[in-house]
Amino acid sequence: MKPFILLTLFILAVLVIAVAPFCGIEHIPYSTLWTGELDRPQADILWKIRIPRVAVAFLAGSALAVSGMAFQAMFRNPLATPFTLGIASGASLGAVVCIHTGWTFTYLHRFGISSVSVCALGGAMATILLVYGLTRVKRGFSTTTMLLAGVAVSFFFSSVILLLQYLSDFTRTFRMLRWVMGGLENVVDFHDVLSVAPFVVAGCLIVLYLTHELNLLATGDELAASRGVEVDRVKKALFFAASLMVGGVVAICGPIGFVGLMAPHICRLLIGPDHRWLSVATLLFGGMFLVLCDTLARTIIAPTELPVGIITALLGGPFFLWLLLGRTPKPLAA
Repeated sequence: MKPFILLTLFILAVLVIAVAPFCGIEHIPYSTLWTGELDRPQADILWKIRIPRVAVAFLAGSALAVSGMAFQAMFRNPLATPFTLGIASGASLGAVVCIHTGWTFTYLHRFGISSVSVCALGGAMATILLVYGLTRVKRGFSTTTMLLAGVAVSFFFSSVILLLQYLSDFTRTFRMLRWVMGGLENVVDFHDVLSVAPFVVAGCLIVLYLTHELNLLATGDELAASRGVEVDRVKKALFFAASLMVGGVVAICGPIGFVGLMAPHICRLLIGPDHRWLSVATLLFGGMFLVLCDTLARTIIAPTELPVGIITALLGGPFFLWLLLGRTPKPLAA
């Protein structure tokens, strides 16, 4: 049954990826794939905007979903998300500082790399190191301390963001507000795909390699240690892998919330809590889910686009309440 579910998710993901680039304000026929030279404007829209955007959406959705799954197992908390440790707030602060100061990196612009994305990635990396440093103040690698440190850092950075928004002029404040909503409308050509892919691929491979350890961590640190798991080492590997994935995604797309909360729980309902199966299902479903949400965001009020972060939040808010109040979450351990 589980292989059949994975095969079904894989087929659905392929279909979504194949269809999504041709949906939008401008309808593009499939024939553009092989007759692009005859209709150059539509070919440019397809190859320079639609296909890169769908690719980034799938990578970002997969990364956020797999990170959420890892954090939920590591913290043994069904409500944990990829943004629990303040990484999104740190990346947002980096982007807001860049917008407020007007920093530009001319050398990087030659390669199609945005100054805002560079600063956002720097903010995410700094937050990862800060949370890790605060956790190491006490001996060991306590997930409780890490969680509290992440929440404190997130609140502090959010306050600084509000201060900078208040001190900035109207144009820069609007740019800041628009960035923190999260979106994919700035993805053009394959530069962003190549920028985010190394973070996502490396992080997902590490998490997939540690699925057996995730199963044991979800049952408790003591039991995992008794089964031979080096708990601190595995937690560090998961922490940095998931955090770097989130940092790379947020640097390109902004903070897109709730994907990492919803996707793992939906996949647990479909395939169960065994991370050896759950991790692959979550990767496929998360990517497919964000591609669908982005397609909806750019077509629902055409010719205007909604930030995809608004769509995921509109879906995620009720889902969060349903998970919290209306239904007992599926167990995190097999």
